[in-house]
Amino acid sequence: MTQFNGRTKICYGRRAIENLEKLTAKRAFIVTDPFMVKTGFADRIISHLDRAGMAHTLFDRVESDPSLETVTEGTHQFLSRGADLIIALGGGSAIDAAKAILYFSHKVRKNAAKPMLLAIPTTSGTGSEVTAISVVTDKVNGVKIPLADELMIPDMAILDARFTRTVPPFVTAPTGMDVLTHAIEAYTAVGSNAFTDIYSEYAIKYVFKYLFRAYTCGDDMEAREMMLLASCMAGMAFNNSGLGITHSIAHSLGGVFHIPHGLANAVMLPHVIRYNSFDVGVRYHAIAKMLDLPAESVEQGTTSLMEAVAGLNAAMEIPLRIRDLKVEKAAFDRELNSMANNALEDACTKGNPRRPSRDDIKGLLSLAY
Repeated sequence: MTQFNGRTKICYGRRAIENLEKLTAKRAFIVTDPFMVKTGFADRIISHLDRAGMAHTLFDRVESDPSLETVTEGTHQFLSRGADLIIALGGGSAIDAAKAILYFSHKVRKNAAKPMLLAIPTTSGTGSEVTAISVVTDKVNGVKIPLADELMIPDMAILDARFTRTVPPFVTAPTGMDVLTHAIEAYTAVGSNAFTDIYSEYAIKYVFKYLFRAYTCGDDMEAREMMLLASCMAGMAFNNSGLGITHSIAHSLGGVFHIPHGLANAVMLPHVIRYNSFDVGVRYHAIAKMLDLPAESVEQGTTSLMEAVAGLNAAMEIPLRIRDLKVEKAAFDRELNSMANNALEDACTKGNPRRPSRDDIKGLLSLAY
């Protein structure tokens, strides 16, 4: 049986943020990071809650790649406040932390009513505002831990491009490539279907049309809005189809060497396209044709797509090799086996169209280095 879950209510466009004033919750628990407080974005959310007469608590301790320690602290604070609404404000880290807090608090209070989860993304990247997945980091052991449970699918997502306008180019680029990786992997994953294909195709087209514009001009609000929609669409796709080993390897690289997830995806994606091409070359060919790339044959289409991805990376000054991400060769060689093992065990690997071996993963990592 094939199915598609699109549970999240998505509000976007001008004045979408005013939906906060229509909520019926009694107390909100806002999960965010210090930067959102410093920029005043958190105050904008709080002002709408104040107008609605809703009590609120601010938890602003989320760091990049949220740790188990942060999530544990947030869970304790949430449980002590008795909130019935969790608002996630920020990039993928803040949204992942909020989802993990919901997940663990539900494990503690199994019979309690599930609080509403609302996500307000401030970057165009993870698509976490519509997915059942959260990634937290065990910093002691250097491992990223993906959590997956439909409980964590946000009930509402508010997409307001104004919150992404101040994102600098060096963040816009890798988060945008994360969107592209989500969309391409969802399109070729073993669980892809007619519905996920639609979301994937539009997300891919939007990234190639609007990402470089958003990168070169942060005030291009059309590009910002379309990238925000692309991120959400890609999230809708992979939440139903699954992903692949680009993500598995990126999780492993990030856990060991603290490489931002979007950067790791951007570097690995062309290599994984080549690796998967024997099994799903016709899908890459279809993407190339959709983008009007040279695609007279499956092989040419696959090569064109690889080159287009690498070209977009280069245009935005994203390194093309792992060694260019300040990873020393000795450290890379020392961690190669453990990274391959972690990638094989990653939840995303089961969605890859080609079943990899440990040596396959090591080969891809070595090729990308």
